[in-house]
Parts: sequence; C-alpha cells; structure tokens
Amino acid sequence: MSCPFLREPPIAEGARVIRRVFRIQRILRDRQDPLAQRDSVLIERYRFSREGIIYLTNLLDPHVKSTTHRSRALTTAQTVCIALRYFASGTFLYTCGDAENVGKSAVCRAIRKVYLALKHFLGVFVVFPSHLRPQVVKQGFFAIAGFPNVIGTIDCTHIAIKAPQAPLKGTFVVTHNGIPQMVCDSMCHITNVEAKWPGSVHDSRIFRESGLCTSFERGAYDGILLGDRGYACRQYFMTPFPDPNPGPQTRYNAALARTRARIEMTFGQLKERFQCLKRLRVAPDRACDIIVACAVLHNIATIRRERTPVVEVQPDDDLQPVHLDQPSGRAARDRIVQHNFA
Repeated sequence: MSCPFLREPPIAEGARVIRRVFRIQRILRDRQDPLAQRDSVLIERYRFSREGIIYLTNLLDPHVKSTTHRSRALTTAQTVCIALRYFASGTFLYTCGDAENVGKSAVCRAIRKVYLALKHFLGVFVVFPSHLRPQVVKQGFFAIAGFPNVIGTIDCTHIAIKAPQAPLKGTFVVTHNGIPQMVCDSMCHITNVEAKWPGSVHDSRIFRESGLCTSFERGAYDGILLGDRGYACRQYFMTPFPDPNPGPQTRYNAALARTRARIEMTFGQLKERFQCLKRLRVAPDRACDIIVACAVLHNIATIRRERTPVVEVQPDDDLQPVHLDQPSGRAARDRIVQHNFA
C-alpha cells in the first residue's frame, strides 16, 4: 500500500544496492583531444595506435606546430590526426573537417603541413637497400624461394588523380594517372620511391632515368633487383624468361615470381592502410608529395609494428614485354639458372 506522505513509491534497499553495483560509469571525453579514444578506435581512424601518434607528434612538432596560440590554433596532435584521417580515408576535406570539428581551410592547411614535414624525413625512413645490413636483406629474400643475391624487388603502381579544374573550385573533372615506382625489401619496407611520372610513361623508362639506376650502373651496390617483364634484363636487374623451357628456366621464373610478390604485398598494404592512394582528389604536384608522405608513414608503421592490413596479392599487369635485354643481363641470368635452378 502506498504511503500518502511520500510523493514517490518507496524503493526497496536491495534494489538500490543492485542498481548501484551495475551502474555504468559515464566517461566524458575531451572532444578536442584526439588521443582520448581507445586504441582500437584510433587505429581504425588514423591507422596508428596511441603510442604511434605520440611518436609522430613528437617527430613532426618542429615542422607543424603553430607559431601562435591566438584564435584557438590547432595543436600539433590535432594537426597530425587531421592529416592521418585524410590519408586513411581519402574522403573529401569537408568530411574530415566535420569529423574533427574544424573548417575545410584548416583541414587543407593541416594536411599540407604534415605531408611537407614528412618529406623532410624521406632520407631517414626510406633507405636503400634497407635499414638492415645487406646480408640480412639477401638472406630474407633467399628464404622465400631460394633466389640468390637479391637486395630488392621493384615495380610501379597506378594511382588515379582527379585534379580540380579552375575556375570552378570543388569540381573534379580533369583525370590523371600517376605511376610511382617503389622498391621494397623482404620485410615490406619501402627502400626507394620515385613519384614524379604520369601514367603514360613505361616502367622501364622510369627506372632507366632514376637515380637508383645510375647508382647501380656505377657499381654502388652488391646485389640484384627483381622486376617483371616490363623491365629490361640487365646485369644487376633480373627479369623472367619470356618463353621459359621446361626445367631450370621454369623453376627460375617460379622463384622470381614468388620473391617479387613482396612488392605487390607492399603496394597492397600501402593502399589498404592509406585509402587516399586509391584515388587522390588533388593537383598532380601535391599528389606526388602525398605519395611520398604515405611511403614514409608506411615505413614508420612497419618499423613500429603497427597493425598490418590484410591484403591479397593482385595479379601482374599485362605489360608489353621489353625486348631490349642487354647481353650482359642475359648472361647473368643464365649463370643464375645454371648455378641455382639446374
């Protein structure tokens, strides 16, 4: 029976105890602090854990920090997280701004600050043949399929670039194709990157006019590169046989394909980790800088053992084979077949 002197019905003391025990504690997070989220949320949004974002913040702070605190300037952590969200999602600037509670112009400036700052560290994190000793790199490649003396696998990948057309800002009607060339080691670390060529240029020309080719021609490296049939066979650059004979040449081609799959895995991880590389909505010159910045971030994530996206190795592009193989390259390829696959 209800009591006439109480406005609310009485609650048993046992029910109060149970409610107090099972009460969910409210957690109020600071919306201006991007690191206030759980690690799983940070990795999903920015592709880096909390420790990784703090490392990037400390690394890039001298290059991206605001010179003043007026007008509620963005902190270094906010600037880095805005750029990482754009790299990870590849969405429009308006969407990134809405997610981070800032305007479109602030997002654009933050992204530009970060990718220009990351370019300063290209020579620190992208090193050929690797951060490891050359012998360790060769052993890593040899363990894959028994291919000897390999210090890198090389290939090019296509990236769609939809550049804005002036004077109609915000409309993306001019479509380009970028074709960056990259080299990786057996651990999927990017060891060399060339990001300045349009998609109409052949892979063989990109390598022929690169600084890496010049260094190999001077004999600066003790080892060989592996590429597909889109490249010319050289003394330091092995490519598959166009029409292999059954036996040693077939085994050579199979070992080369298994070893060269590392560069395809690297491209897959790079594009899955940074979705913006699947289609860039920026001008071509800025696209080159973003590609280089993503390569640096990929190496930082790989070295720090951040979560690696699961990828499937894509089939090789149907390239027109190059018939300008050098005689010294054919002779070196025959020696490898005779000594290792006969």
